[in-house]
Amino acid sequence: MSGPASRKLPVPPRERKPALAALAVLLILGGALATTLLVLRSGDRISAIRITQQVGAGQKFTAPALEEVKIAGTGIEYVSWSQRAQVLNSFAAVTILPGTLLTNEMGLRASTELGPGKATVGLSLKPGQMPAGVQQGDRVQVIFVPSRSSQGQSRVLAESALVFAVGDRSRTGNSGQMTVIVDSSASPEIVAFASSGEVAVAELPGAR
Repeated sequence: MSGPASRKLPVPPRERKPALAALAVLLILGGALATTLLVLRSGDRISAIRITQQVGAGQKFTAPALEEVKIAGTGIEYVSWSQRAQVLNSFAAVTILPGTLLTNEMGLRASTELGPGKATVGLSLKPGQMPAGVQQGDRVQVIFVPSRSSQGQSRVLAESALVFAVGDRSRTGNSGQMTVIVDSSASPEIVAFASSGEVAVAELPGAR
């Protein structure tokens, strides 16, 4: 027996919304594109300069001390490898250790250490007159050490001299070559005492 209660009411067909479907597709495509861009950007690399040899404050950069490295962009303004020619014509503002990535703040157009009123002095030192491990860019005291035949007391000739260069010790181990930057007013006295072997240097590790 069929009656009104047993009859199923007709179900209206679902209304299709093409605009919403199109929007969903655009959102999916947009998300995929954004993800792709993020992946690509995370792989971006810039060409920078890394220091391979210690460069002392006031020292000129040299080609062997520079190498090209690829690094991720971090927002820090590292010096580009394309600017290496300008770097080779500049000087270190501070002592730069091997492995350091070069930034603009680390370089100077002119060396304040080699400016007016400064002089470079060569020292030939014997064992005991210089500490082991002194390197270019270190700070040292230059001290007058009188010989037995000389009169006078030990005194400091240069309070904080910059080590401009350090040569290899001789094969016999009896001498060490060192060039330091001092005030030009002190250089004649230092040269005179150095020529008679009455000069020693003491390292100042905390004065770099």
